Amino acid sequence: MGIVYAVSWEASGCLQQDAATIQCLEPLFANVVVAVVSLVGVALFVMLVVGGFKFLLSGGDQKQLESAKNTVTYALLGLVVIVVAFLILKTISVFTGLPDILKFIIPK
Repeated sequence: MGIVYAVSWEASGCLQQDAATIQCLEPLFANVVVAVVSLVGVALFVMLVVGGFKFLLSGGDQKQLESAKNTVTYALLGLVVIVVAFLILKTISVFTGLPDILKFIIPK
């Protein structure tokens, strides 16, 4: 099974007679989650690069060096928070026996 980067509105069956139904929330939510996770990944990468450049350009100045360390530390802390949140959801999925807990589905 491949990764879905965007959910099609027509394939989800949410449009009936060219009018949106409540089922349109599924692909909307899926697309928003994918976009937010992608933006977080880009922000993490940018912050790591910025922290690295700050570290390289600190020139031995303790204040700038501390700022660079904080930037990298907070970027890595953000990554840890994201991974732990995903692992918590996976753990809940395993313990409850609900493999679809990570999927947003509105019952018909």
